[in-house]
Amino acid sequence: MTRDSSSLTRRQFVAGATTTLVLAGTSASVLAQAKPLRIGWTSWSDAEAVTQIAKQILEQKLAQKVELVMTDIALQYAGLQRGQIDVMLMAWLPGTHKAYWEKVSADVEDLGPLYTNAKLGWAVPDEIPVSLLKTIDDLNKPEVKEKLGGRIQGIDAGAGLMKLSEAAIKTYGLDYKLQSASDAAMVVALDRAVQRKQWIVVTTWSPHWMFSQYKLRYLEDPKQALGGAESIHAVGRKGFSADFPKAAAFIRNLKISLADLEGVMLKAKDSSAAKEAAAYISSHPETVTKWLSAVK
Repeated sequence: MTRDSSSLTRRQFVAGATTTLVLAGTSASVLAQAKPLRIGWTSWSDAEAVTQIAKQILEQKLAQKVELVMTDIALQYAGLQRGQIDVMLMAWLPGTHKAYWEKVSADVEDLGPLYTNAKLGWAVPDEIPVSLLKTIDDLNKPEVKEKLGGRIQGIDAGAGLMKLSEAAIKTYGLDYKLQSASDAAMVVALDRAVQRKQWIVVTTWSPHWMFSQYKLRYLEDPKQALGGAESIHAVGRKGFSADFPKAAAFIRNLKISLADLEGVMLKAKDSSAAKEAAAYISSHPETVTKWLSAVK
């Protein structure tokens, strides 16, 4: 799964390397205090929401300065492996990011899942009768294909989800056209179909704010063409826990439900991730206290 994001510049990487050289020989505890914690992220709404929640708690509760570094997902993994960023909160495991993980797993720290039951799949409005359309295989029914116009509404052409969707069409022997569009255009098409009570199938993933706005369900995928349930992990560079012990203890303990995260994402759509992360933190003091309970 890929979505648009900016690239981590060479200057940022060089700056990080220079800082490390200047501070060489400094003890780990002093080093952690002397420099900000660099969190890498990619411009996916779920990644932005959870990253903002973590950033604000780190700064407000643990007095840890945070620097956010936005770049694409491939460079996130490369940056961790090279020690150019300290941690990221968006590793889709075990399937979606398998290729990236296999390249870096020996050189990073897996800090555990932040949320579980994430997935890629195809979804339909819940008002479409389950008796007619329950599984991807049901798309082969003539009456279902007619209702859908032989189309599946996709996202960006280069996205991993689209590549999986193309493979799923072949796996299930579907005679459908996969239409590419931006994530925003996909949601517009879904909204229009819902308002007009028309049938539609969209390629999507969880967490996504649209599951908080619309009544949707995933089509069952018995052949696992689109993969199974995923967990989104926090991953640190080698030595992260030693250099930032309090931050690492907090991040290992940070667990958020899909429903809560999608609620933040939905509100952020018309506001900002930073503002809605702050609102979530303020309205969930017991949850935040639990997350911080492992910090010594």
